Order: sequence, then C-alpha cells, then structure tokens
Amino acid sequence: MDDDEVVVRQRTPRESWKVGKLRHGKKVYAVAISSSTHHVYTCGHGYIKVWDESALHAWNKAPQAQLNFQDHQNCVLTCKLFPDEQSLITGGLSRTLTLWDLAPTPRIRAQLASTGPMCYSLAISSNAQICLACFKGFVEIWDLQNQILIRKHEVPEYGSRCVDIAGNKFWTGGEDTSLYSWDLRSYQKLQQHNLHHEILSITHDPSEEWMLVGLRTSDVIILHTHRKEKFKAVIHKYIHHHNLKFASCGSYFVTTLDESIHCLAAPSLQRLFQVEEATEILCCDVSSDNQYLVTGSKNSATVYQLLY
Repeated sequence: MDDDEVVVRQRTPRESWKVGKLRHGKKVYAVAISSSTHHVYTCGHGYIKVWDESALHAWNKAPQAQLNFQDHQNCVLTCKLFPDEQSLITGGLSRTLTLWDLAPTPRIRAQLASTGPMCYSLAISSNAQICLACFKGFVEIWDLQNQILIRKHEVPEYGSRCVDIAGNKFWTGGEDTSLYSWDLRSYQKLQQHNLHHEILSITHDPSEEWMLVGLRTSDVIILHTHRKEKFKAVIHKYIHHHNLKFASCGSYFVTTLDESIHCLAAPSLQRLFQVEEATEILCCDVSSDNQYLVTGSKNSATVYQLLY
C-alpha cells in the first residue's frame, strides 16, 4: 500500500456542516444517497421522494419526483442502494420487496413476493447478487439477478430485528440480545455472541473484517469477523432508535441515537464529532464518496456536508 492510499484510508471528518433540508412531508423511515449523482431517496408511508443535487443545498426545494405506491398502506421501513447505485430495493409493511431502476428516471423493475408481513431490515452482497430480507423469525435469501427466493432461513424468533451480509457469512440480531453469524452456503450457525442488550442495528466495514453492533443501551460494539477481538464504545443512555452507517473508506462510521449524531473513528472508536437535532432521527446514510451525511426524521431529511 503506498502513502497516498494510507492517507485516504485514515482520512476522517473533523465536523459536519448542515447544508439543506428535504421536506418529505411524513416520517422518513429509510434514506439513501448516491455518490455518483448525489440523488437522495427519502422513503416512508405511501411514497418515496427523489431529490437531485441542487436540493441538497436548499431548505425548501421541491423533489425531482415522487414515486407513489399503489397500495396506500405500504410503508417503506428499510432500503438499500445497490453498489453500482443504479438500483434500489425497498421493504417494509407490505408483502413485497420492490426493486427500482433509478436511471434515467426511477421506475419499478420488479416486485418480489415475500412471505412475511413486515420486513425490518435488508442487506445486499457486495457483488449485488444476493439480497437478505429480515422478518420476525426468519430471513429470506433472494437471488437478485433471477429474482427468485433461494431460501427461507429460520432464525430465533426474537433474533431477527436486523441483518447484514459480509463475504460468505450473514449476521442477525434482535430482542433476544444475541448476535448470530450463519454460513451463506451451508446455512449452519457459525457463532453466537451474547451481548446482554437488545440489538437495534448491525453493519460491516468495507473490508468485511469488522462488524458494528448498535444496542438499545446506545453502546456500540465492534467485533472482528473471524478473530476474537471486541471493543465497546459507551455513548450515553437507553434509546429507542439506533442507526449505524460505515463510511466507504472504512476509517470512520456514523451512529444516530434518538436526537443525536455521533461520528467515530474505526476501529479505535475515537470520537470525531457530535451533532444534536431537534427531533428523533429514524435513519441515516453516508454517500460513498464520503461528502454527505443524510438523516431522516419526523417529516423531513437533513443534509450535512462532511468537513475534513
């Protein structure tokens, strides 16, 4: 690794600057931002709004598009942008996962008929071939290229609030306080980490070496995916919402806890900056070019530029 690569990897933001507000109109339960076009997708009850880059530096700009669901009861609780940023998959309070083509204009490519009433969490493999959808008591494993359900994998009933995929393993966690890892080929359970508090979110770093776990107590645990290494950052209190997002450079991550945003270096867990919002934060995303952080809350999304 040459010096330039080392410098890029170790670059961490020193603060954030609030630059815009996206007026979604209802609760924003899931949000995604692309780095190539800086489009933001705010998701919630009944519709998804699409915002272009000019809206990121404004306070009242209209969205570029609004994508309405035929079923008005449909509420998106989770979304994942594909690695190439040309597609988006959404899940939530509907018995379907919706696959969207984003360019040249967003449109539904396919609807995958899921077997559960509420999808809590989605994960996509780095090659975008596999999607995992997390339901109460099971995880659906989808072949995205052929749009077929490969397996309905049973997990402990209270161990499936969130899901993540890294390499040939996937991870689940939930109310039963255990983090489970599973082999993606044999579907056998590989590990079980008892973390003693309800798990609200899990995600991995870009190298797929580290797994981040957000707990109801607001603690963040970082575990090595195959070595017996574990670190813990105690942030503050007992919370309702905990979201985690690793930066694509791997040197830091963002965690949102109720009304506050914390940015921490990885894997050291050194604190970089903290921001308070006026209302509860329900979701967050960081653009893969590490320029923008977006948070979703009661009826809008807030855009921050990251300063290095």
